[in-house]
Amino acid sequence: MIAINYILKSALFIGALFLVSFHSYAQNEIELLPGAETLEYDENTGVHRLIGNVNFLYQGNKMYCDSAHYFERQKAVRAYGNVHINKRDTLNLFCDSLFYSGKTRKAKLWGNVRVRDNEFKLTTDTLDYDAKKGQAHYHYGGRVESILTQEVLTSNVGYFHPNSKNFFFSENVIYDGPNLHMVTDTLQYIYSQKKVFFYGPTDIKTGNSTMYCESGWYNTITGEGTLRQNAWISKEKDYISADTLIYHPDEGYSIGKGNVYYKDSTQKMAFNGEYAFSSDSLNYSFLTGDAYATKYMKDDTMYVFADTLYLEKVDSNDVMKAYHNVKLYSTKIQCVADSMTFDTSQELIVLNKEPIVWAKTAELKGELITISLSDTLIHQINILNNATILMEVEAELYYNQIGGKTILAKFKYNDLYQANVNGNAVTIFYPEEEIKTDSLHTKKRQGMNRLYASDLRIDLDSNEITGITYLEEPDGAFYPMDKIKKDEQFVKDFVWKGALRPRRKLIKRLD
Repeated sequence: MIAINYILKSALFIGALFLVSFHSYAQNEIELLPGAETLEYDENTGVHRLIGNVNFLYQGNKMYCDSAHYFERQKAVRAYGNVHINKRDTLNLFCDSLFYSGKTRKAKLWGNVRVRDNEFKLTTDTLDYDAKKGQAHYHYGGRVESILTQEVLTSNVGYFHPNSKNFFFSENVIYDGPNLHMVTDTLQYIYSQKKVFFYGPTDIKTGNSTMYCESGWYNTITGEGTLRQNAWISKEKDYISADTLIYHPDEGYSIGKGNVYYKDSTQKMAFNGEYAFSSDSLNYSFLTGDAYATKYMKDDTMYVFADTLYLEKVDSNDVMKAYHNVKLYSTKIQCVADSMTFDTSQELIVLNKEPIVWAKTAELKGELITISLSDTLIHQINILNNATILMEVEAELYYNQIGGKTILAKFKYNDLYQANVNGNAVTIFYPEEEIKTDSLHTKKRQGMNRLYASDLRIDLDSNEITGITYLEEPDGAFYPMDKIKKDEQFVKDFVWKGALRPRRKLIKRLD
C-alpha cells in the first residue's frame, strides 16, 4: 500500500504543469524559438499558424509540435503532431494533439497521452484539465506506473486535484506491485493524510494475506486501516470477518465489530460474537456480545457459549477462557458453569462456580470440575468438594446417586463405568431384579440401598451399579419400595437440574 503514495505523487506534477504553463500561454507570454519552418498570421480570423518543427517557451516551459494554431480572439491554442511539453528538464508530456481555451481555462489532450518524470509515467488516450477547479481527469482508461519499482495502477476513470491533493480512480481500478495487488471499483487518495479510501467491492492481496471489503481506508505510511461492509481477511490458516475490521499495526492490536467470525484452522476452532479485540504484543484476544466458540473434532463438534471469551498463549499452549453464563454443548457432553478454562492442546476443561456436567443420563456436580477429553471422548471427570453424581432412574421420582468430598469418575466411550469416591462417601441406588418368562424379560425394582463409607469405588454399567468396593466396613440400610423414607431418599443438597442442560434446539445461533 505504501507504493500507492509514490505512484499518485505523479499527479501533483500534472497539476503543476497545467496550472502554470497553460495559464501563462493564455496571457500571451510566448517566446518563439528558432526552428519553425513557416509562420503565418490571418488578420481576418486572428489566427497564428506555426508549421514545421514548432517550438516555443512560456515561463521556462518548452513546447514542441509539428504545427500549432493560436486563436488570438478566442485566446485558445491548438497543437498537432508529436506534441511534447518539457518542464525544467524533469517532467515531460507527450500527446498527438492538444487544445487549450484561455477563456474557460480548460485543456484537452488527445492520442497517446503520456506524462513522465524521473520516476513515473502516466499513459492514457485522452486527458482533460480544468484550471479553475484544479482538476485533471481521463475517462477512457489510464495507466500509472513506476519506472523504478515496476508498480502499476490502471483504471477506466481517473481524477486529479493537485491543489487539495485529493485523487480519485474509478471503474476497474487495479493496482499491482511487488507485494500488493488490489482490485476495486473506486479509490480515493488524500495525499495530505496519506490515506487511501475505497468504495465498492475491493479485493486486496498482500504477502500471504487476502482481504475483501466494500468500503474502508488504509494509511499508506503506518499501515493502519479500516475495512467495512462484509469485510474479511484470510491469512494462511486464519480467517476473520466482520461488519468492520480495524487494524493498528504500530500499536499491535486489531478490532472487529458486528457479526465477528474468526476461524483458526490449526486449532480447528472458530469464534463468533459482536465485538472482538486482539493484541499481538500481549498475545491474547477476547470476544463478547452473543459470543460462542466452536471446536471441530473427529466425531463431534463442541460449542462454548459465554458472555466473554478469551484466547491466549500459556506456556506455548492455546488456552480458551470463558466467563459468565458458560454453556458447553456437544452430542456427547454438555456443561454449564460461571467460568471455564479449556486447554486445547491438552484437551483439559476446568469448570468453576456451580459447574454441572451431563454425560448421557448422568448429572455431575461439585464446586470445581475438571474434564479430560480425547476428541470429545471423556476419559475422566474429577469433581472437587461437595461432589455428586446423579443418574435418573425414573423422572422426578428415583435417582441412583453417588456423593462425597471428591469423586474421580472414569468413562469408556462416554459411558460412566467407575467412580472413586474419597471422603464422606455415600451411595443411594435402586437395585433391580430381572424377571424372565417365555416371551418377556422385565425388571422389577427391589428397593433402595443407602450406604455410607469413608472411601469407596463403584463399578457401573449403563448407569446401573454392578459392584461396590469399600476400603472399610460400610454403614447403611436397605428399604423396600413401600418403606422408603423420604428424608433418606437423597444425598445432601440433592437438586436435579436437568432443565439447565444445554440442548441444540435451545441454541438459536445454531438453528
